[in-house]
Formats: sequence, structure tokens, C-alpha cells
Amino acid sequence: MMLVRVLLVAHAVALVFGLGGMLIALPHPELWSSSPVGRDVFAFGMQYAGSLHMVLGAATMLAFGVVALGWRRTAIFFALACGLSLGAELIGTSTGYPFGNYAYTSGLGYKILDRVPFSIPLSWFYMGFAALCIGGVVARWQPLWSVLLGAYLLTGWDLVLDPAMAHPGLALNFWTWHQAGPYFGMPIQNFVGWTATGLAFMGISRRLWGTQVPTISAQIPLAVYALNVAFAMVLSAAGGVWPPIAIVLFALALVTAFTLLELPRRVRPMPTRSALG
Repeated sequence: MMLVRVLLVAHAVALVFGLGGMLIALPHPELWSSSPVGRDVFAFGMQYAGSLHMVLGAATMLAFGVVALGWRRTAIFFALACGLSLGAELIGTSTGYPFGNYAYTSGLGYKILDRVPFSIPLSWFYMGFAALCIGGVVARWQPLWSVLLGAYLLTGWDLVLDPAMAHPGLALNFWTWHQAGPYFGMPIQNFVGWTATGLAFMGISRRLWGTQVPTISAQIPLAVYALNVAFAMVLSAAGGVWPPIAIVLFALALVTAFTLLELPRRVRPMPTRSALG
């Protein structure tokens, strides 16, 4: 787990570095433009920072998955999450379905088929994996509840991520919307598509994992999830878009209350080997 923790720290540092670039370096070039080192750091950030935290997030959850759940389960989830999300994003950026009419800018690295940055499927993987692990621990890996909670948490992240990353009030946008909608200028279809995509790769993965899933700690997945939600919240706040922050906090409070009050009554522990005879 030492490698997992090192990667988690690197992921957190990359997130902070990205925030510093978007919120300080871009709006205030006078702070770094006169220094050769400052110019080099800025150039590095503009070229790599957008995708760096996603690569490190994916590496963190890959390493965690191998240690906690094994190579097979981790590889299944990685292949399905990256494959299905990339397919959905490629279809979405060319047809407008299932997310709506949008396009990526050049800030997230090399684009696959000139449409979807390579880092986007990685972000689906690591945040989807973190969300499913949290949902799995809460639901004691009961198949239906673990997948539903995982998809709920994944969509909750996007409720604050999308307004943050595409808000015109920020100095840098990572995608643009060509279709207006009621959620801070974005269509509700986007979040329906997010939930459906998450349910698809989480549900198939959970099915292929089988019934016996190891008991794991949710500490690392919770840290990854919290770091990325906080990152999006800070960006939203910097752009003066406060309602998504309140909406996401309320959504997370709902699932927390449901977990504490209802889920323990509905989810039965899986029978032990001795109980089965």
C-alpha cells in the first residue's frame, strides 16, 4: 500500500498544481512572466497539468485495486470503464448522444480520433472505481445497492464538475457546450447519460466479479473521491457558481443519511462458509 499512498499524494499535488495554474498563474501573469523558471513551469502546466492529475488518479486506483481486489477484478473494471466511457464520449462528441452537444478543447491532452482526450476515459475509470468501492463497502458488496450507490456518487461528482470545467467565468475551459439546458446552461440529458454510462460499466463489472468480493477499506477511494469533488468545488466557487456546490453537498448528505438510516436494514450480510455448511 506504500505505492498507493505515494500515488495518492502525487495525485493531490497535481490537483493543487492545476488549481494554482487556473486560479493564480493564468489571471496574474505578472507573478511569473519575468522569471525564466516561472515561464518554464507555466509552459509545463499548460501542456501537461490538465491531464496529469487524471493519469495519477488512474494510477492510484489501479494500484489500490490490484492490492485490495486483485488483478482480475481491477482489469475487468479498467477495461469496461475505459472502453464503454470512451465509446460513449466518441458517440457523444459526434452525435450529441447520450450527453448532449459538446466538444472538448485542447487542454486535456492528446485527443483520440481528434475528439476525446485520452485522459477522459481514465477519469471515468478512477472516479467510477472509487465510487463503486465506496458504494460496495457501504452496501457490503450487495450487487444492486453497491452499483446504484456507485452510479449515484459518480453523477454527484459531475453535478459540480461540469459547471466548474466549462464555466465561461474561468480563465480556462476544458469543454464547451453547444446545447443550452436548465442546469447552469447544460442539458439534463448530460446527467442522465452520465448515470446510464456509470450504471453500465459498474453493473457489468460487478456481475463479472462474482459474489465473493474481498472485504476492503474505503479509505483510499474516499480520499480520491473527496479530493476530486473538492477540486471541482473550488473551481465552481472561483467562477462564482455557488449553487452546484450546495446541490452536491445536499446530494451527498442524502446518500449519507440513507446509508445510516435505511441501508443497514435492507442489506443482509452474505452467508458465511460455516452457515452454508
